Amino acid sequence: MAELQVGQEAPDFALRDESRQEVKLSDFRGKKRVVLVFYPFDFSIPCQGEMCEIRDMWADVEGTDAEVFGISRDSIHAHKAWKEQQGFKHRLLADMKGDVARSYGAWNDAVGVAERLTVIIDKDGKVEWTDRSENLGTARDQQSMLSALKGKH
Repeated sequence: MAELQVGQEAPDFALRDESRQEVKLSDFRGKKRVVLVFYPFDFSIPCQGEMCEIRDMWADVEGTDAEVFGISRDSIHAHKAWKEQQGFKHRLLADMKGDVARSYGAWNDAVGVAERLTVIIDKDGKVEWTDRSENLGTARDQQSMLSALKGKH
């Protein structure tokens, strides 16, 4: 899929979180904004840094009334262990075959992982903002995502 464009309809999906609960993007339509944070692997240093940054600014994120999801190819079991170990507040979604990452233009076939892409989706299901790291090993600055959620982008 081509790169997502601001204003386009966000691809719908259904994935399971670390508690085996199904999450459908369409369930949030008309209710709240959604943040999808695609990343390569649980337990890796750059990914842990990004997710810990979200955890550490959680009070500010909660104030935006947005639902935040981390998405990687890891299993619900790995997500559960990592979330419990690190005390993450946001949910982690298992995209083990990379289908959702592909639909968002975030899948790297050469390595078989999701690239670092953050997508904010508005209440109408449209892409509102994106942030992509050009290098798998380079973490995104999560403050940019928070600023976008607060309307300062």
